[in-house]
Amino acid sequence: MTVRIAVYHNLHSGGALRTLTEQVRRLSVRHDLALFTLTTATPVEVDGVLVRAFPFRPGPELRRPLGRINRAVRAADLVRLARVNRRVAQAIDAGGFDVVLVHPCRFTQAPSLLRHLRTPAVYYCHEPLRRLYEPPVPRPYLRRSPLRGALDKVDPALRLYRALLRRSDRAATQAATCVLVNSAFTRDNVRRIYGIEAHVCRHGIDADRFRPLGVARDGFVLSVGALTPYKGFDLLVEGLARLPADARPSLRLICNYVEPQERAYLEGLAAGRRVDLGIRVGVDDEDLVAAYNRAALVAYTPHREPLGLVPLEAMACATPVVGVDEGGVRETVLHGRTGLRVPRDPRALAEAIGDLLECPERARMMGQAGRRWVVEAWDWEGAVQDLLRHLGAAASDA
Repeated sequence: MTVRIAVYHNLHSGGALRTLTEQVRRLSVRHDLALFTLTTATPVEVDGVLVRAFPFRPGPELRRPLGRINRAVRAADLVRLARVNRRVAQAIDAGGFDVVLVHPCRFTQAPSLLRHLRTPAVYYCHEPLRRLYEPPVPRPYLRRSPLRGALDKVDPALRLYRALLRRSDRAATQAATCVLVNSAFTRDNVRRIYGIEAHVCRHGIDADRFRPLGVARDGFVLSVGALTPYKGFDLLVEGLARLPADARPSLRLICNYVEPQERAYLEGLAAGRRVDLGIRVGVDDEDLVAAYNRAALVAYTPHREPLGLVPLEAMACATPVVGVDEGGVRETVLHGRTGLRVPRDPRALAEAIGDLLECPERARMMGQAGRRWVVEAWDWEGAVQDLLRHLGAAASDA
């Protein structure tokens, strides 16, 4: 039976957008699908899928000495964004769709659109709004002066912005007909933060795109992700620095997004620890697959990562993974079979990386096991069928 599905998102580039694109592409083969978005989103184009983008532009980012006014500008953005999303919800409701698949918003996480829809809505929560519910990752450049800290405590614009953001995210999440998540780790966080029982609906990996190329390994350690403190790249630098200098591999990062302060911090750390660091930004899939194939291994050390597609993509390329033993990494990397999981400790990380570098045959066998694991358990066909089951259930419950 053909299902009429509206899809909404306001995502930037990254793993969530990759998942959305695959879902849209595969669902549109058998079902009537239209994509609704905002002009601030990274475009998604799939043959035969109608895209309707609603205009939205955030207020300007002011510099010192007017930087504190930005909090009021961002609060005003939330109010304007809610109005735009109300119009999007009205357009979707008028379209006669059976169900709406809603992905996150880059500004509010759970889109306020969910509060206004009359059509049954399934919200795919890739992660909660982490900056509200988790402590920041410490960085020297984030240290506040005593004066700034005191001002933040009494700044009415900052308090208003945080209150509006928290209220919007919580109300939108709780308004969804059904909430889907990418891992048991995220499911537990959604229950703790929002008081909602979410359903795990796994991702898929395109094992035809991410595949072994049969090329020689170049001996470097690779990691992939946005260059932000949450990705924990500093742990990789500290870990590699503990390997002997004559056996220390270079570290290569592929990033879809870079925070300038974090890049400067990481490059300074690598120079001080004598770790050869290379950073590439905006790499296409072809080059990414080639990098996965040429790396000796992929190291993945983000803080409390909800799932992480990087280990799965690496394993699909038959590349072993050394990952930190927390968050969704526990659900993707099979310790001792497809890679190694270690505590968040530079020495433990160095030992695991060193072991695989010294035993390429073990690394090769883990890579092959990882490829089998992805093909058998993370195929897109099964993932989309699971998603369609949840969409159908939400539409039937209306």
